[in-house]
Amino acid sequence: MDPELISKKELLGQAGISYGQLYRWKRKGLIPEDWFVRKSTFTGQETFFPREKVLARIERIKSMQDEDASLDEIADAVAPNLGEVSMTIEQIADKGLVSPQAIELFRQSVCDCSDALVFGEVVSLSALDTLLKTGDVSLDEGRMVLEALQHDYPAFEGKDADLVFVRRMGLSTSLLVTGSAEVRFEPATRVIARLNLTECAEALSARIK
Repeated sequence: MDPELISKKELLGQAGISYGQLYRWKRKGLIPEDWFVRKSTFTGQETFFPREKVLARIERIKSMQDEDASLDEIADAVAPNLGEVSMTIEQIADKGLVSPQAIELFRQSVCDCSDALVFGEVVSLSALDTLLKTGDVSLDEGRMVLEALQHDYPAFEGKDADLVFVRRMGLSTSLLVTGSAEVRFEPATRVIARLNLTECAEALSARIK
């Protein structure tokens, strides 16, 4: 079995939670629907989860519960509803949400920067900034990533999604996949980065509030 996945039985034991807690958190949106992955095993169909993501999320939920936060308060923190949030480039710059380099690249790539950006666009800009700061992605590649995000991210918004950036023989490309998807490339392809956009959105929401 994929070591990046954890079975439901193993998760309940390792996290010290009950079946009822897990599915109550799912109903409240604390555990994304996309993280419940059904797979065939020798015993039949079983449910698996992305190991690192779900364990980190449960740890955060339990920590907030220890601080007497309600499930609604936890939901606002870990799965905020930011569909109506919009910001101008100037507001993004004033809050220091992304670097001046990423903002300048955005200005060069997008013809009209006068309109306010919806939250999904701000997430895309933050993801671009993260990749640029690693030094592994050039400005030209960053421009390509931004174009891909602007085109494809709306279809994934509200879902757990990863931005995957790869390079092969000097040529690079990026793609968006669901967060639990297993992606395999031919041996000559190097995965430069795999960035979870849900985590980008959560980090942004905490800084915007």
